[in-house]
Amino acid sequence: MSLADARVVFFGSGEIAIPAFRRLIADGPRPLALVTQPDKPAGRHRELTPPPIKRVALEAGIPVLQPESVRDEASLEELRALAPDVIVVMAYGQILPKALIAIPRIACINLHASILPRHRGASCLQAAIDEGDAETGITVMHVVPKLDAGDIIHAVATPIGAEETGGSLHDRMAEVAAEALAQALPGILGGTASRTPQDGERSTYAPKLEREHGRIDWTWDAERLARRIRAYEPWPGTWTSFDGKRIKIFPARAGSGAAGEPGSLSVVEGEVRVACGEGFLVLGEVQPDGSRRMPARDWVKGLRSLPAFG
Repeated sequence: MSLADARVVFFGSGEIAIPAFRRLIADGPRPLALVTQPDKPAGRHRELTPPPIKRVALEAGIPVLQPESVRDEASLEELRALAPDVIVVMAYGQILPKALIAIPRIACINLHASILPRHRGASCLQAAIDEGDAETGITVMHVVPKLDAGDIIHAVATPIGAEETGGSLHDRMAEVAAEALAQALPGILGGTASRTPQDGERSTYAPKLEREHGRIDWTWDAERLARRIRAYEPWPGTWTSFDGKRIKIFPARAGSGAAGEPGSLSVVEGEVRVACGEGFLVLGEVQPDGSRRMPARDWVKGLRSLPAFG
């Protein structure tokens, strides 16, 4: 089957899915429809706001479906009526039921932002940086009911930079996903794509992150903390307590050597340092609750003393 003749439905909600969706629109096969999450209240005024990918679809004249649940029989019937050959999923936000996975004539595939079976789950990008992985990438895989456990079709790996943050890696992986899909789709449609079962014994799990996960434990060694701060930038962010309030910590540099009790602050040669379980962090920028983001050196100038972080 040629790309031009294929019937594809795209499932996606997160911004990471937009480049792959745009690639299909530009190069084919043009999606029959976009399935995305319902518009949700956002901002101070709680105005209904669509997922950004919805705007891309509407600008291209592609129909948009926004079911509250893809498990509803009405939603399933609407998808069956489209008669897709392939369903492509990336960062959709709902677990797909067996009835939906069975709808496409050829395959239901997912673009997952790790090299499976490592880092199944929602926070795979953050986990790759946090755990010091040398590389990550995009895996094109068959969707099965078990989370991220389907057979692997194709994978594209990329190194993780020394200063990579969760945000910068997210943006790079979005582009890698578009290329991985373009490489894999002809074989899927033509029936020549490989299919490699995952080794479940080697799988790891990266759960969904909440803001509370970003609390810093200063007893960790500095190198590990530096990775955690980079991994969680911008979401969920990393923070510590200071004078009874939260203060957000932005990417910092790890240093070696003794620096005092974990969490204690010092200023050495113009550097704001925080002692860790081993070594210290040199703070770059911080943001106290209710204040603006600022260089750590400017922040300490306004302090009468340097008590420890909590």
